[in-house]
Amino acid sequence: MKFLVMSLASLSLFASSIVLADPTKSRPDVPSVAPALEKYKQETIFGDLWKRPGLSVRDRSIATLAALITRNQTAELPEYLNFALDNGVKPSEISEIVTHLAFYAGWGNAMGAITVAKEVFATQKIAADQLSPAMPKLLALNEVAEADRAKRVGDLYGAVFPGVTQYTTDVLFRDLWLRPALAPRDRSLVTISSLVASGQVAQLTGHVTIGMNNGLTQAEISEALTHLAFYAGWPNVFSAMPVVKEVFEKRTR
Repeated sequence: MKFLVMSLASLSLFASSIVLADPTKSRPDVPSVAPALEKYKQETIFGDLWKRPGLSVRDRSIATLAALITRNQTAELPEYLNFALDNGVKPSEISEIVTHLAFYAGWGNAMGAITVAKEVFATQKIAADQLSPAMPKLLALNEVAEADRAKRVGDLYGAVFPGVTQYTTDVLFRDLWLRPALAPRDRSLVTISSLVASGQVAQLTGHVTIGMNNGLTQAEISEALTHLAFYAGWPNVFSAMPVVKEVFEKRTR
């Protein structure tokens, strides 16, 4: 029992040290295994990528969190959660990002993020009143656009997959997407980043279009893919680029 208590205390201390980590700082373990990786981190990622003007550091934090949560990469999530807070992402927005990704990256990945975020919020003394409420007053719905979306999806899949079709309408587009703690533009950035990170390129056509309708620019989406190449991997981004490029070209015709 004494050993168990000591072990739990050690784990608690270890968790606290992770929570307080800063992703921009050097990690002593990396050079002992992959010194070139530390070089790329300092010179390329934080010396260049995060300083590129095409996307704000706040937006880069949102895209990074979406990629890490989607890929269930919790090892670096504590430091990037802290970094996001430093970069202007509100606790309520982080709460909504996790909630949103439960539907786009899977319930289990969102729950994995909850465990990590709880420790970060506790360390940062973030209280419940700083989070988004369970039942807020929803944003106004664009009835015409939603009716068009629902009809297209219903015509394609409603007869065969009525449950998915109904939940898509009732839970996602008439509830989740209207929650005010995360702006529609930012939800689109989260969704696009998650789809790229999970390699779900078939869904990108619709969501890049929605994202641009929500205020994301072509330049911002392009830069988001540049950023995600480092956090989701080059193959996922190269698979996404032809789909995104086609959306851009159709909007300029």
